[in-house]
Amino acid sequence: MTHPGPRAQDPVAHTATYVFAVCRDTRAMNTADLTALPGMPGGGPLRLLSSATLTAVVQSVPTADFTDEVWQQRLSDRQEIERYARAHHEVVSAAAARGPAVPLPLATLYHDDERARRVLDDEAKRFHDALKRIAHHAEWGVKVYGRQKPPQATDAAPARPVAVGTGPREAPAPGAGLAYLNRKRSVHQGRERRRQEALSVAESVDAEFRQLAAASRRLRTHDASLSGDHRVHVLNATYLVAEERVDELMRMTRTLRERTDAQIELSGPWVPYSFVGEV
Repeated sequence: MTHPGPRAQDPVAHTATYVFAVCRDTRAMNTADLTALPGMPGGGPLRLLSSATLTAVVQSVPTADFTDEVWQQRLSDRQEIERYARAHHEVVSAAAARGPAVPLPLATLYHDDERARRVLDDEAKRFHDALKRIAHHAEWGVKVYGRQKPPQATDAAPARPVAVGTGPREAPAPGAGLAYLNRKRSVHQGRERRRQEALSVAESVDAEFRQLAAASRRLRTHDASLSGDHRVHVLNATYLVAEERVDELMRMTRTLRERTDAQIELSGPWVPYSFVGEV
């Protein structure tokens, strides 16, 4: 199912229904008080919208704040889009604290409550399947960086061949050209060897975590030129882990750090955004 994103609404209607998350229709959810959370900037109070078996956390927001033109401008402003993303995540996390919650993408809008309720009814099976999959699980992120070079190692460009003699007819010392090429080749081989070792470590770490997790996803590694982090990033993955296996997850992470001598960063627990499927 595809949710409509931000778009220009009927000018007669001044608000639209923003949906943050979908949960089971339980007493714990229906008695939750989320009014202390601000939700989207400029929106009304958070409220619950129920269907036959599901409850959505929603908010009425000004349609003028979510037109295509306004939203495209917002996407180009990093601080502004982060403000909206944090507000969205805060509400989703509050809902997930009361039971399984399927987080919807940022800026999921419907024309009105009736339209949103109709989606809950029409797609109830998909939502319930996703809720069953993530119940009592959390998402954990794992990043692996290759081992740092030993202090004596260097990737600096090899020195140029040393010249002998003086004046315009000076020439490289005998064998200097070959030595230069050998040093250059050695530097290249060292880089490639470290890269292959790091990739091998990444595969072994991922295999260990996948055995523990209920599901996993490999993500794109970071570009050092964009992040400013010049470590060799070889694994960026996320794992769906059952609550009762968290202690095991922690022990495994410590063991893998000691065994591989790699930098392994574990983050979480998070609401399982990556494992709710196409809902």
